[in-house]
Amino acid sequence: MSKLRKGVAYHGNRILKHVHEDMLDIIDHDFNLVVHMFSHTDWDRHKNIMKEIVAISEGYGLEVWIDNWGLGGPPGDKSHFLSYHPDCHQIFSDGTRDPVHVCMNREEFRSFTKEWIDAVEEIGGRKIFWDEPRLIMKENREPPVWTCYCEKCRGLFEERYGKPMPRELTPETEAFRVWTLADYFREVTTYSSSKGMENIVCVMLEETYGIHLGTLGEIARLDHLDNIGSDPYWGWDGKEDPYSFVYEATRRNLEICKRYGKEHNIWIQGYGTKPGMEEEIVQATDAAYDAGARTILVWGYRGSESNDYRAVHPDMTWKTIGDAMRRITEKDREAIRLKKLDAMRTKFGLAE
Repeated sequence: MSKLRKGVAYHGNRILKHVHEDMLDIIDHDFNLVVHMFSHTDWDRHKNIMKEIVAISEGYGLEVWIDNWGLGGPPGDKSHFLSYHPDCHQIFSDGTRDPVHVCMNREEFRSFTKEWIDAVEEIGGRKIFWDEPRLIMKENREPPVWTCYCEKCRGLFEERYGKPMPRELTPETEAFRVWTLADYFREVTTYSSSKGMENIVCVMLEETYGIHLGTLGEIARLDHLDNIGSDPYWGWDGKEDPYSFVYEATRRNLEICKRYGKEHNIWIQGYGTKPGMEEEIVQATDAAYDAGARTILVWGYRGSESNDYRAVHPDMTWKTIGDAMRRITEKDREAIRLKKLDAMRTKFGLAE
């Protein structure tokens, strides 16, 4: 059976005294994996501190993933890259500029990403978590207004399709958006893999951002992408049953991973938790495990208490997150016990 990996995202603190305390707290809540953000600001201002944070985490026995948090724009902290390269913004099909997202077809950004990978290596990171890659659409626009329509992308589109890029979101422009993300990851994961690093990605369930579970094949077949996941966050409109929603999304994710021979990661929503909804975290975690996931992570530490999108009651949410992790740990132990028992019965001719 696969090892049960239970992870939590950790950011908002760079004070080492608290890092020690928090890593022990994470272990006490039955986790064995931590995802550390490594933003552009961390790279500029905290690189040596981040090296110590990685060492502290591993010293306590935690597996460590390094998140490219906001490197090319949200999700996460805003990147400083566009301050140095103002011509590299994503451009919408109506000609307006997205203020915070970088075009992934720009050579300057790909070189910048490789420099960031070098920095990850310097701080001791060996597993990179590529967090929700995305191209953008403006909300509630009909017809859709989408990225990227910059000069670079229009030139590449014409090379691929032999005609100018239309402003409409056609099957060809949709395919080009997916190709853009896949080609970016082909280049950067090849580079990180050459350094012996593992590459892990999480994609959205939604169709807004170009890469999602429905279009994942383009990046799933990349040679140097090792692990593919998604984040079936259920708790926004109050309409989804958390168990059913997470179970079905997890099964879809695992089917894609099986098809392409990849590992998986499934994220549980532990932020924005409203009063009285804490128990849904247990239901969702059960659903991911019951659907077959064995790498299950939560966003984020203490209900993302250090963010404005935190749980309303972080203490209660964090306790419930720990309860959820302990439940699946016990489920896993019992499954292992029964498997070993069946093997022994077969060995001694006692199988029914």
